[in-house]
Amino acid sequence: MADSAICRELQELLPGRVRTGEPMKNHTSWRIGGPSEIFVEPAGREELQLVVSHAYRRQVPLMVIGNGSNLLVTEGGIRGIVVKIGSDLGRITTRDLRITAEAGAKLAGVAAVARDKGLGGFEFSAGIPGTVGGAVVMNAGANGSSICSLVHKVLLLSLEGEFYQKANKDISFGYRTSILQSEPAIVVEAEFFCHFKDKKEITAEMERHLNRRRQTQPLGYPNAGSVFKNPPGDSAGRLIEAAGLKGLRIGDAQISTVHANFIINLGSATARDILKLVELAREKVLGCFGVELQLEIKVIGND
Repeated sequence: MADSAICRELQELLPGRVRTGEPMKNHTSWRIGGPSEIFVEPAGREELQLVVSHAYRRQVPLMVIGNGSNLLVTEGGIRGIVVKIGSDLGRITTRDLRITAEAGAKLAGVAAVARDKGLGGFEFSAGIPGTVGGAVVMNAGANGSSICSLVHKVLLLSLEGEFYQKANKDISFGYRTSILQSEPAIVVEAEFFCHFKDKKEITAEMERHLNRRRQTQPLGYPNAGSVFKNPPGDSAGRLIEAAGLKGLRIGDAQISTVHANFIINLGSATARDILKLVELAREKVLGCFGVELQLEIKVIGND
């Protein structure tokens, strides 16, 4: 258990920003997850620096989350400190062809600002539910494009509490991955380069992507987007459906009948239910097609 003294120290440092036993189901798009021992939602980058530095000095486990849109938290919850980078770290500014967005800004918000300024590049992200921080870390993408094509540089905070920058070329972006998934640092802000484009064209393209999402994804139920990465030259959803698993249900978790790479929460699904379906899909696809599916979601928690 996190020391109660650490909680008191954080409450003194950040009055009104620290909670104990916060249900993580309130902070994930799957609406699943046990309690966090200490939950902090900083009001800006200075408060973020304070809590990160304090956790480092006191050697307390630290987990940073954004919108929780690709996160499965187990029922055992999360030990130590959970820091949520939310709307208080969500500033978006523009200058010429540049958009600068803090990590807590919603990707949809950045896309809307780009559209309104006549800046092209973010059309692909229409409907993606995550934040800028998570999108950069996992190199979020859709519709044949990824965010790495827009990233110019990223402001990071080390776990020791020091700010530093990385340029695009130093982030080692790949398919749904980047060096930031293993580097002990937190995305604070990202700068993007766009290109001028007619607002009507941007709006029409975004609407096409949104309509396709509505038709092909189970947006009516809590989910975490694509559960598995697409294997080279194929689609995880196609493989899962071809293995006969579309619509399979365990408890209140179900492999979607709309898109087989989505697992939906029908009401009271548990992380165990989700993980059983995940393992079943991996085993069946491996057995039928010899393809080993890799997770796109992140699983965290004590059990």
